[in-house]
Amino acid sequence: MKPTVRTLLGRDDLALTLLTDAASLPAHALDAAVPWVHSSDLADPAPFIEPGQVLLTTGTQFGADSGSDDPAGFDAYVARLAGAGVSALGFGTEVVRDGTPALLVEACARHGVPLFEVPYRTPFIRVARTIAELNAADANARQAWALQAQRAISLAALRPDGLGATLSELSNRLGTWVGLVDAAGALDREAPVGGLGQPALGEVVGEARTMLRRGQRASRTLEAGASVGRAQRMTLQTLGAGGALRGVLAIGDSPELDQAGREVVTAVIALAGLALEQNRDLDRARGHLRSGLLRSMLAGDVDLAAEVSAEMWGPLPAEPVRVAVADLPPDHADRLAEFLELRVDDRDGRLFFGRDGESVVVVCQDDDREVADELANEFDVPVGVSDAASLAELARLHEQALRAVERARETAPGVVWFDDISRQGVLAFLARTDARAVARATLEPLIEYDREQGTTLLETTRTWLEHGGQFDATAQELGVHRHTVRSRIALAEKLLGRDLSGFHARADLWAALLATD
Repeated sequence: MKPTVRTLLGRDDLALTLLTDAASLPAHALDAAVPWVHSSDLADPAPFIEPGQVLLTTGTQFGADSGSDDPAGFDAYVARLAGAGVSALGFGTEVVRDGTPALLVEACARHGVPLFEVPYRTPFIRVARTIAELNAADANARQAWALQAQRAISLAALRPDGLGATLSELSNRLGTWVGLVDAAGALDREAPVGGLGQPALGEVVGEARTMLRRGQRASRTLEAGASVGRAQRMTLQTLGAGGALRGVLAIGDSPELDQAGREVVTAVIALAGLALEQNRDLDRARGHLRSGLLRSMLAGDVDLAAEVSAEMWGPLPAEPVRVAVADLPPDHADRLAEFLELRVDDRDGRLFFGRDGESVVVVCQDDDREVADELANEFDVPVGVSDAASLAELARLHEQALRAVERARETAPGVVWFDDISRQGVLAFLARTDARAVARATLEPLIEYDREQGTTLLETTRTWLEHGGQFDATAQELGVHRHTVRSRIALAEKLLGRDLSGFHARADLWAALLATD
């Protein structure tokens, strides 16, 4: 422990006496660490004093005659010391004066500066040497603590769950909560378990996810839990190289770390980063294996994949299954793979995925379809999901998912279900693939006429086609007379240059409408 003013007052060999009322001093005024002791009889020693130091004086600057003491002078003197941040003032008696001036005691009480009396038999150099020796002992103790802590953490890293043991050891050494948010943005490990409650834990994980999305090495301090009046100072540090972050280390509320504490934290960051990099290399090897097994499954050999998967991760998803295809995010392909690996662990293997070119293919149980929404929301990518069927039909399901993800790319990142587009029929799907420009050109006469005349020919034509070319039903839907509908359709035929009484012409026009939706 670093020496404090209270430490000095408790030393019998110094025989110091506190003259200010401890109850009237600011909280912890006697417990502030003292880095050094300085002595001076200057009228204004403030420029030569650093914050936290103790100042010793014999009072020469005040004169030997107490009858000539100036209250304002004492007050200004102490005010300057308080402004310089001194932790205490010591007055040496029987050198210039027989006692400590009462006006000095009153001024120190007013400004909250601890004042103690130094007896004649206690040399100032002894007080200074005491602080120097105690600080040196503390520095040696802290260095020994740091070496011991780093050794214990290094040994912990050799245990089966080296990463978890390392974090636990750091928590024990610092006496605070420590957590690791993985590359997928989930709390992977913490020590002690449950040591950080809500909402602080949610705020820490949320901030860690923000740091991971940025993809840059960074550290920051967060006041978590402030919304409920229980603010805790948290320090967050990314792990891994920029552009390939492996996680975020979070260290809970604790006294400000000194050099020894920072050395221990730096050692843990290095060990954790190394462990996560090793895991990434292993994940990449597993990824190649997964991709090979995926090709085997799509080729119809599910038995081989089931056998290998059972040994490596667990059984394949139970039937019926769905296939989801998602685009790989350009800057976060590794993070997406780790995200899915963690989901595999959560489900005891009952989820399979593999990389297919610039996409990732996920095979999941029918009741586990929320993984598609998680991918779309977490990585801002388009995702297509197939219907549900058996593993033997995996190739067909994969083809459905590919068609669905094509549709998802046309709009915005999100999830498109093959069931939704199949209900629109084959014509709707074909119209969306490559006919948009042709469709626009087909409908342009109606669009241009409506724009110039303020009419609704396009809407009327669409409604008429939706009602199978029935004029009465269309008129009822639009709230107009059936003769109005007839005249509008006749005008549309004229502008389009085609007879809409036949099936083929109507089907072609309907496809054009679908393609431009």
